[in-house]
Amino acid sequence: MNWKKIKLYWGLHWIKVLIISGLSAIGISLVIFIVKGIQAWNNAESYLRESQLAMMPLQLYLQMIMALIFGTIYTFMMYWLYFKRGAQSFTQKKKTSVAGEKIGITWADVIGMDEAKEEALEVVKLVKDRAELQRIGGKILRGILMVGPPGCGKTYLAKAIATEAKLPFIAMSGSEFVEMFVGVGAGRIRSLFKQAHRLAEFEGGCIIFIDEIDAVGAQRSVDRGFGGQTEANTTVNQLLVEMDGLKEKDDNIVIIGATNAPERFLDQALLRPGRFDRKIVVDKPNLEDRQKLFAYYLKKVQYNPEDIKLDRLARITVGQTPADISNIVREAALITVRNKQSLISMKEIDEARERIALGIKRRIKLSDKEKLHTAYHEVGHAIITYLLVPSQDVFKITITPRGYTGGVTWTPEREEIFIHDKNHFLGDIKACLGSYAAEKLKMGFTTGGVESDFKTAIAIAHNMVWRWGMGKSGIIGNFHGLPSDALSNPIMSEEMKSRLDNDVQDVLQVCLKEVEELLRKEEPLLERLTQELVKKQELNYDEIEAIFKEFGKSRPK
Repeated sequence: MNWKKIKLYWGLHWIKVLIISGLSAIGISLVIFIVKGIQAWNNAESYLRESQLAMMPLQLYLQMIMALIFGTIYTFMMYWLYFKRGAQSFTQKKKTSVAGEKIGITWADVIGMDEAKEEALEVVKLVKDRAELQRIGGKILRGILMVGPPGCGKTYLAKAIATEAKLPFIAMSGSEFVEMFVGVGAGRIRSLFKQAHRLAEFEGGCIIFIDEIDAVGAQRSVDRGFGGQTEANTTVNQLLVEMDGLKEKDDNIVIIGATNAPERFLDQALLRPGRFDRKIVVDKPNLEDRQKLFAYYLKKVQYNPEDIKLDRLARITVGQTPADISNIVREAALITVRNKQSLISMKEIDEARERIALGIKRRIKLSDKEKLHTAYHEVGHAIITYLLVPSQDVFKITITPRGYTGGVTWTPEREEIFIHDKNHFLGDIKACLGSYAAEKLKMGFTTGGVESDFKTAIAIAHNMVWRWGMGKSGIIGNFHGLPSDALSNPIMSEEMKSRLDNDVQDVLQVCLKEVEELLRKEEPLLERLTQELVKKQELNYDEIEAIFKEFGKSRPK
C-alpha cells in the first residue's frame, strides 16, 4: 500500500520533485565551487591575486548585464507561453482539486429542496460505502444531472455532496472545454479525467462538477464548414468515452452536471443509463422553504425580529429563488447602513425588494404632460390587474423613472401556481392591454410605451393558439413541435398559418374589447387614481387599496 501511494505521489508531483532535486544539486555544487575557489585563492601568488582583483569589477558588471538580459528574455517568454498563448489553457487543463472537508458547505447550509437533498444523500451514502452496494452486485452511480432555474442552489448542493462524502472536488464550467481549435476540448476532457483517476486512487474517490454542462454536452450535428461544430462534436465524444471508461477502471468517481437549459438541448447519449444515471430537479422554493431561507440569511445580519415577520416575507416573495432571497437581505443591509440605522427593519426589506425588482430611481424630470401620460398608462395596468387578475397583487404604482421605463406597476404573484389555464393567460393579456386602452380612452391616442406590453401580450396569445390549442377556430396541436424547417415548407399550408394568425389576433381583440368596456365603466376610478399618482409620484399597497375601497371595489376570488 505504501509503495502504491509513493507511486501515485510521484505521478502527481514528479515535476516538483525534479525541480527541488535540481535546485538542491545546484546549491551543493555552488557551495563546493565557493570552497574550492577560496582554497585556490589562498594558494595563488600575490601578483595573480592583484590582477584578479583588478578584473573583478568588470567581470561582475558584465555578468550582471548578461543576467539581466537573459532574465528579461526568460520572463517574457514564460509570460507569453503560459498567459498570452495559454499553454496551460490548451489540452492540459489543470484544475486544482479541493478536499471535500475543506469546502465547508454541509447539509444544514442547503435550505429547502428536501426532495433534491434526499436524492443527493443517497448518492453520498453509495460513494462513502461501496461495500454494501457491491455485496449485492450493484454498481455505483456514475453521473448525476441537476436541472432547474438559475439561482436555485445546484452548485451549492454539489459542494455539499463533496463535503459530506469527504472526497476531492474538481469544479469546472462547460465553457472551459470549448475552444476554436479542433481537439482542444477533447484534450482538456482527457486531462481532467486523468487527474480525477489519480485523485481517486490516492484519496479513495473524486467528484467532478461541470457547471453549465449544456455548453459542452449540446447535441451533436453536422459541421457547416467552419470547424466549430466539429470541435464541439469531438469534445462531446471524448466526454462519452471517458464516462464509459469509468466502468472499466471501477474508480470511485462521480460526475455531477448542472444546467439551466431544458434536457432536450443535451446530447441524448449523455442521458442514457450508465452515464448520467440520476436526474435531480432543483426548483424554486415553496412557501415553507422561503421562510427557512429568510431565517437562515437573516441570522447572518442584525435585524429587528419584532418588525420583520418571516411568514409575511415568505408570502410576498412568490417565485423568488434562494439567490434572490440572499440578494434581498444583502441589499437591505446596505440600505440600513446607508440610512444609519442599527437594525434591518421591514422598511429596508421592502425598499430592497423594490430596488431589485423595479431598478434604481433615475434623476430624470418628466414634464407635466409626460407625467399625465405615464400615469394613465400605469393606472390602466393597475385597474385591470386588480379587477380581472386575482392571482396578482397591485403592490405599487410609480411614475418615477426606473431603469429604462418612465413608470412601473409592480404586480407580484399572490401565490404559487404550477398549472396555468386559459383564464390565467387571458388575465395576463388583459393586464398588458390595460395601458393601451387607458391611453386611448383618456388621450385619444397612444404612446410608444405600449411596445413591451404588446410584445408580452402577443407572445402569450401566440403560444395559446400555436402551442396549446386555445384558438377560436378549434385547431389543436403544438405547431412549434414540428421540425425546425417545417414552418417554411409544405408540411404547413399557408391557409393553416393564416387561420392560426387570425386566431391570435382574435384572442387579442376579444381581450381588448373587455378591457375597454371595463375602463369606460370605471372611468371615475381611473381618473381618481391618476390624479393621486400624479400628485404623489408613487402609490404604495395601502394607498391603492384605500382608493379602491373608496369606490366600493374588492379583489375577486
